[in-house]
Amino acid sequence: MAKRCISTTGMILRLATFIGLAFAAAIARAGEMEPWKTKSNAIIVDAYEMNSIDWETMLGDKRVSGFIAKASDGLPESFSCTGDHNGDTFNHCKTMWRKYAVSRELYQTRRMIARSHGLLWGAYHLARPGNPVDQANHFLDYADPRDDELMVLDLEGIDPDKYMSLEDAAIFAGHIKTRTGRYPILYTNHITAKYIAAHRAKHRLLSRLPLWYARYKPDIRQVFPMGNWDSYALWQFSSGINCGKRRCPYRVPGTLDDIDVNVAAMSPLALKAIWAQGALLPEKPLPLMLVAQAERGTGMLAVARATAMFSEPLLVSRADATSGAGSGVDMLVTGSIDFARQERALQVAIAGNDAAQGACSKTEAGADAPASISANPIPCNAP
Repeated sequence: MAKRCISTTGMILRLATFIGLAFAAAIARAGEMEPWKTKSNAIIVDAYEMNSIDWETMLGDKRVSGFIAKASDGLPESFSCTGDHNGDTFNHCKTMWRKYAVSRELYQTRRMIARSHGLLWGAYHLARPGNPVDQANHFLDYADPRDDELMVLDLEGIDPDKYMSLEDAAIFAGHIKTRTGRYPILYTNHITAKYIAAHRAKHRLLSRLPLWYARYKPDIRQVFPMGNWDSYALWQFSSGINCGKRRCPYRVPGTLDDIDVNVAAMSPLALKAIWAQGALLPEKPLPLMLVAQAERGTGMLAVARATAMFSEPLLVSRADATSGAGSGVDMLVTGSIDFARQERALQVAIAGNDAAQGACSKTEAGADAPASISANPIPCNAP
């Protein structure tokens, strides 16, 4: 009876442990898939000038911790009322003056309301084709960001005819750093982020900006790590695209279905400590490829070529590189290679070449030959 009691007790304890682990895993999975459902995570609203907001009602949602407003859009408008404005120059000029005055006053009013109620404040620039330095100056003149406010470069795609080119985006970010001492963060969608990550050797600065990730799906499993991004700084998970009268991932009171909603996978207090951002993310080692080549004799099998990807860290060299924004970046090149496997490939190719030509002297290879990038075998006798 005692043994049966102990056995039963052990089974109950094991079952309780299993249930506890399963429950913990379910909680972790729910946080990974839909972090906005975790009530301790901060919610951030971002808006453009046409979004209707009932501030008193919205502020009733205590999870709303920050507000990001659209500031500038592309190049600054010309208010000289001369030149080509694609239409009636005088009327166009008056319209743009009114729009600029109203939108600028709305921006400043929203900032005053948000900050007076303890919300974190940020501003974004919608990147367009055109001089990136002029656009950066336009953004800073319009938004007038304070040291505790977030700055954002909104890059909607990689087509340079429709959006700011990636090269110009790096110049924009570099100029913001020059004038303010801080880098902006990067807002973009999955396709653009994936492209930048895949080509981070070329777009080193952009790939190291903290990521505000736009993706209207319930989860982002198997997305990160992506290049230098281990995760997102903010995740825009809801907008007019996936929010309607019947279903919406998260409804912010006092706003319509077209409002953009974001989540930070942390508490409002933790978010406040890092909100202003300004630094680049650490740069991970880039994958490098070594090409080994041996030439012998003539004919189709005269050249043997083998490649290998660097995998484990091995210090090769240290060099200073210059980013597209003109800022110096210290680059550590690392990697390792299985020389033995590549040497075998070379020897097979050389042996085939020997057989094709009849007879050749053997390659002289010393103990250090596998570590050499190129091999110089004794040439075959000419016919």
